[in-house]
Amino acid sequence: MSNLEQEPRETTWGGSAEALDGPVREPLIGREVVLGGPRAMKVTRTLPNRDRRMVGAWCFVDHYGPERAVMRVPPHPHTGLQTVSWLLRGEVLHRDSLGSEQLITPGRLNLMTAGRAISHAEESGEAGDGVLHGVQLWVALPEKHRYADPAFDHHPDLPVATRPGVAATVIMGEFDGVTSPARTYTPLVGAELAFEDGAQVTFPVRPGFEYAVLALSGGVEADGVTLDPGPLLYLGSGRTQLSFHAPTPARVLLIGGEPFEEELVMWWNFVGRTHEEIERFRKEWSHGREFGTVPGFAGAPLPAPALPTTRLKPRGRHR
Repeated sequence: MSNLEQEPRETTWGGSAEALDGPVREPLIGREVVLGGPRAMKVTRTLPNRDRRMVGAWCFVDHYGPERAVMRVPPHPHTGLQTVSWLLRGEVLHRDSLGSEQLITPGRLNLMTAGRAISHAEESGEAGDGVLHGVQLWVALPEKHRYADPAFDHHPDLPVATRPGVAATVIMGEFDGVTSPARTYTPLVGAELAFEDGAQVTFPVRPGFEYAVLALSGGVEADGVTLDPGPLLYLGSGRTQLSFHAPTPARVLLIGGEPFEEELVMWWNFVGRTHEEIERFRKEWSHGREFGTVPGFAGAPLPAPALPTTRLKPRGRHR
């Protein structure tokens, strides 16, 4: 799943210097986005946010469900990023221009690296009760790797760090001494924490990382802040540990990483560095070049929206 808005906002990048100043507790309220039309699936988008654009290299977070819904995302392009697909309920079929075809189910990771150019499509499966619940995230690629060859990886078995009352599935990077096999291009972490009733735990974290927590189900206290599904709680950096308390069973997504210092432009489904680059990516997609075709999808590719009338400006973390 990706950005299907037909009038996508220009996304300026980088928060204030507070990201490096130490721990904070900032709830980032998401906005509701409807994917593909008024009857399509709704998601809550908490990154990019008006107040914080990124958490480490994580630059896009959509949380959807649980709801009975049909996902049908036509072929569309990506550049300069990785897509991270993670399900809690339901199933989604991924197809891409490399010829990959992979069904994702809960607890398994679909990781697509766009590099210089890739296109893909996603459709919900027919098994089960039709309820979908999951998250879609993007990771910005650094300058050194943003024109890398496109790739797709499926990880059916991910490592789990266990503490009394909690199991942490490490989706990306390293957490609590456990390392995911998923490829990364900057120091970062992504983990799903599943808490039992009444669980209380403190994890060690890296002071050089900034972190954020998203409640996926149930309610949890993160660093003393009560968090229910909806907002993304930005926690800043400078911590050596992070505490949680779950009064009832709950699941949360923890993301973090070294602050991303490069100036970027994100528009629609492209991550670039200049207005001219984004313009070129759009033209190549519209003319059927560079991004290939997605076999097996019954339908037309998604057309690119019109560019805004003003120039897209690259921005960094420090305004």
